[in-house]
Amino acid sequence: MTMDLVKPGLSAYANDPQAAASSLAPLLNEAESVVPEEFSPKTPVRLGATAGLRLLEGDSAERILEAVRDLLSNGSLEYEADDVSILTGSQEGYYMWIAINYMVGNLGKPYSETAAVIDQGGGSVQMAYAISRENAEKAPAVADGEDPYVEKFLLRGTEYYVYVHSYLSYGLLASRAEILKVSRNSSNECVTTGYNGVYTYGGKEYKASSSPTGTSFKKCRTLVLKALKINAPCKYVNCTFGGVWNGGGGDGQNNFHVNSFFFTMSQVAGFVDANAYTATASAADFKKAAKRACETRFEDASSRFPNAEENDLPFLCMDFTYEYTLLVDGFGLDPQKKFSLEGQIKYKNSLMGAAWPLGSAIEAVSPSRASFLK
Repeated sequence: MTMDLVKPGLSAYANDPQAAASSLAPLLNEAESVVPEEFSPKTPVRLGATAGLRLLEGDSAERILEAVRDLLSNGSLEYEADDVSILTGSQEGYYMWIAINYMVGNLGKPYSETAAVIDQGGGSVQMAYAISRENAEKAPAVADGEDPYVEKFLLRGTEYYVYVHSYLSYGLLASRAEILKVSRNSSNECVTTGYNGVYTYGGKEYKASSSPTGTSFKKCRTLVLKALKINAPCKYVNCTFGGVWNGGGGDGQNNFHVNSFFFTMSQVAGFVDANAYTATASAADFKKAAKRACETRFEDASSRFPNAEENDLPFLCMDFTYEYTLLVDGFGLDPQKKFSLEGQIKYKNSLMGAAWPLGSAIEAVSPSRASFLK
């Protein structure tokens, strides 16, 4: 069964929990329609909310989850209240790692032959890849309540140590707010030349006005580097950004799969066909798109980037510059290194979404999993 994404996400209904739950009704109805009636009471239904809800303030997230629980409790599928929750960033990351490696046929192979995954949502971005046992044993301890850096899995008879870290506030939509914060309510060299307005995210408004001197890729990149906290102190041998341990590297990073908003933005840029479901690209492709966007005035943006949604036009220079900088300066990819970009993956005779829910299902029926060095 394949369905299109339902937009907007739950976090858009921060002040209307019932509307949030009602937005899921088409998904629930579709699921119930394809499950044979005799199996409905034994078919579990779950909801895992992600970074959008993690970023909501006050009790908005819990009120939304309660409304969703009410919706599911009145359905025909097997339901328990604990099956509706907010995923941790690490859960989101390692579920995606499992899903991608399952669909491309890597599970059961040595860790060095598995795929590394960078998955960017609206509110957060995750990197996950398999590391050696030796590197896993070097994982820094984390404070109580924080997600561990490494998860240990037994999948298809093979033991894996998967490094994963989730960067809250560095998904594509949240990153705009972080970059606008750098300019401190002043004009911003990342905002499309000729645009003067506001950007709303997480219930807050941020001034979004282009610089009097125009948009600039070079100056925008400086702002992005500050937003990423590239120069934050690093207590370990190597860090990604913000002082976060990078997992130690190794052969598990030989083959990157880059998903979600990275794929969407590649189609907006035009270096991936709008009808494609997978492609090969490099960070340099995002740099080329960024320079093109940063040279475009707001009134010309829709004609130069016809695949972009209207609300995204003021932020194309910002978004492409951010994608490039995140990959190269944040995660350390060579600008010319080719990686797989995926919206969907062909598995046997079907196209399956390159998304974490499949990994959650696989993990649920696997024999064991243990957090390593909590």
